[in-house]
Amino acid sequence: MSDETLSDADKTQFTLALVEQCVRNSFLETLHAGTVPDSATGDYSDVKVVTPYGEIPWTQLSRISDAEMRTLMIEITNKVFTFLTYAEDLAVLGLAARWNKPEIDTALSRQAERRRARRTGRDGGTDSSTR
Repeated sequence: MSDETLSDADKTQFTLALVEQCVRNSFLETLHAGTVPDSATGDYSDVKVVTPYGEIPWTQLSRISDAEMRTLMIEITNKVFTFLTYAEDLAVLGLAARWNKPEIDTALSRQAERRRARRTGRDGGTDSSTR
């Protein structure tokens, strides 16, 4: 897949539609529902969760269980696969039209550049992701 086939505007719309339909409108909404604690300090160092086994500082609390993460990742994977299968019909914007314009993630772009260099033989090695 070549990134030169889409304009920046097309990539923006495609990205926002994919994230809105495949990530935002998923089990993530269930995880997001509920009461969010307030913090007098602003950094949540003053918030604790009380359990039968003791208190857990909010800043050390896992806010998503392994089972919830598994459910979320399966749903997102299936939604992304479906989105890519029907991209021409699903790459439309709802509320995401008002979101910030996506930006290149520096760490992920560096990873892509390293893999591209390996794949095209510019570093003399082979792509370790295929091993």
